[in-house]
Amino acid sequence: MTISTSNAESDIANASLAAGGVQRIEWAAREMPVLQQIRERFMRERPMDGVRIAGCLHVTTETANLMIALKEAGAEVRLAASNPLSTQDDVAAALSAEYGIPTYAIRGEDSTTYNRHLSQILEFDPHVTMDDGADLVALLHTTETARLKHVIGGTEETTTGVIRLRALASEGKLQYPIVAVNDAATKHFFDNRYGTGQSTLDGIIRATNVLLAGKTLVVAGYGWCGKGLAMRGAGMGAQIIVTEVDPLRALEAVMDGYRVMPIAEAAREGDIFVTVTGDMNVLDATSFERMKSGAIMANSGHFDSEINLPALQGMTITKSQVRDFVEEYTLRDGRRLLVLAEGRLVNLGAAEGHPASVMDMSFANQALSAEYVSQEHSNLEPKVYDVPQGIDDGVAKLKLESMGVKIDTLTEEQKRYLNSWNLGT
Repeated sequence: MTISTSNAESDIANASLAAGGVQRIEWAAREMPVLQQIRERFMRERPMDGVRIAGCLHVTTETANLMIALKEAGAEVRLAASNPLSTQDDVAAALSAEYGIPTYAIRGEDSTTYNRHLSQILEFDPHVTMDDGADLVALLHTTETARLKHVIGGTEETTTGVIRLRALASEGKLQYPIVAVNDAATKHFFDNRYGTGQSTLDGIIRATNVLLAGKTLVVAGYGWCGKGLAMRGAGMGAQIIVTEVDPLRALEAVMDGYRVMPIAEAAREGDIFVTVTGDMNVLDATSFERMKSGAIMANSGHFDSEINLPALQGMTITKSQVRDFVEEYTLRDGRRLLVLAEGRLVNLGAAEGHPASVMDMSFANQALSAEYVSQEHSNLEPKVYDVPQGIDDGVAKLKLESMGVKIDTLTEEQKRYLNSWNLGT
């Protein structure tokens, strides 16, 4: 592919923050050895020369290292935020000023600015989209359809985005192949379970300074994120209640030692509520009516629709900000309910998101999947693909090596046994 020179300018909060951003990006790189190994190969081989990549991702130190690796691979990259509250302004400044990556992201930007930024990163007609929530895909399939002719493939980082993509594909409307990075074992086992589990509690504690020990923590949703959150909450002394709609996951939560009940019942008991479902209105008017005064609500799902804030506002006589990232809603009956980070991703809104060592594997998958779709797109249909097993296994292998961990390998005899049907007792 040929590439045209871009003179695009970034839209960031403050370019003078760049030096601090560089320092933090380099600090994160120390905890991302897998991505660094991939970056070194990319520098040698330049496998994505001439490929234009538009990324709609959380603008954090870890994402910055991914963008730098893609640029080292020869790609032309533009980046916008996938959430108005997750942008780290110093990182955006560093990417633009020091690394030459056009970046369109301002922490706290309004919806108009957010959508304008998405349109701006599509103006150079990308070949590959890299999404965290499928907003770029949605835009290309609605108001920016003329640009679809340039797109050869994409990747998707999060559960909510994969749900949207599969819905689009099931209707026969998806126009190009997309790799569901979210579903890679080295992503959801570790990013969702260990990353979300720790970073969500980090956001809650930073925002409130609450002691978790002795509190009742209600976890809405027992997918990989919910499992990690329940595990980490229990480890810090909280009593865990899980709410679910899936009988298998509910059974798993019971067998893991947690109480399971409908959200309407849990609402009476909870001190802290966290939604991690990917759905809407998980905490609704019925829940708000039953919560005790002082109950804390946070969301760690991708969109800010899991807590029904319009319904809560309709029950409220006054709303005030009582701490950074903490809004207090005073209800007509005098109870006060607290919402963290405007109901958006609390781990990024009130904290720094996942630890870099966890995002190392997620973004290694992103980088290799982008390389895969750019090279194999002519052999792919417009549907949602799993991350190729070789990529997933390779990321796990590199991570183990970076940790100094060695494992066994099968002998030829063992391989023959596992592949036979006539050997046994």
